[in-house]
Amino acid sequence: MLAKNKTNLNEISHNSAMGLIKRVLDMGVLLTEAYLDTVGDPDKYRIKLSERFPSIKFVVSKKADSLFPIVSGASIVAKVTRDRALKEWLVEETGEDINRNFGSGYPGDPETKAWLVQHKHSVFGFPSLVRFSWGTCTTHLKGEVEVAWEADENEESGNGSSSKRQAKLSSFGFKTCEKRSEEIESSGKGRCKFLQARKIQQLTQF
Repeated sequence: MLAKNKTNLNEISHNSAMGLIKRVLDMGVLLTEAYLDTVGDPDKYRIKLSERFPSIKFVVSKKADSLFPIVSGASIVAKVTRDRALKEWLVEETGEDINRNFGSGYPGDPETKAWLVQHKHSVFGFPSLVRFSWGTCTTHLKGEVEVAWEADENEESGNGSSSKRQAKLSSFGFKTCEKRSEEIESSGKGRCKFLQARKIQQLTQF
C-alpha cells in the first residue's frame, strides 16, 4: 500500500503460487503436474506459470476446486490456514482499544462490517491487519481525510498532482508562511517542482 506503485491482487496471488511451487522444487520433490484454480484469465495464467517452470505441466481452470479433488483439498487447507492466521494475529497497534471480534474477515460478514466501523480512524484508516486497497475499505473511508497516492488510478498522468483538490494545511489549524512564499515566487526563483506537485508548504507555527 505504501509502495511507489500499486501491486495488483492477482499478481500477489500469482507470485504466492509460484513461490509455493519453488519451495516444493527446492525440497527435492519431483513435481510434474500442477492444478490451479485460476486468478484472472486462465490461459494467461497458465502461460505465465509454464514460462517460469517449463518442466511442469499446468492445468489452470475456473472453478477448479469443484472439478479436481486435489484442488478441493488445497482450498480447504488454504481456508483453515487463513482462519488460523486471523485467529492468532498479533495486533501491532497498542495505543488504541482494539478488540478481536473481527469475524471471518469477509465483506459480507456483519461482525466484520461492525468491526471496521468501530476501528476506523479519520486520518490513519484502519489497523495494520486490514488491507487498505480492499474495496470494502475504500467505501468505509469515503468522507474521511483524503490521501493522494502516487499510483492512484484517478491520478492525472504527467503532472504528479491528484485530480481532486487537496486540503491545505491551514484547514487543519496550521499557520503557513504565506508572505515568505509570496517573496520567493515574486523573486523569479519559484518553488521546487517537487514541492509544488505535493503542495508542501512552509510552516511557522505547529
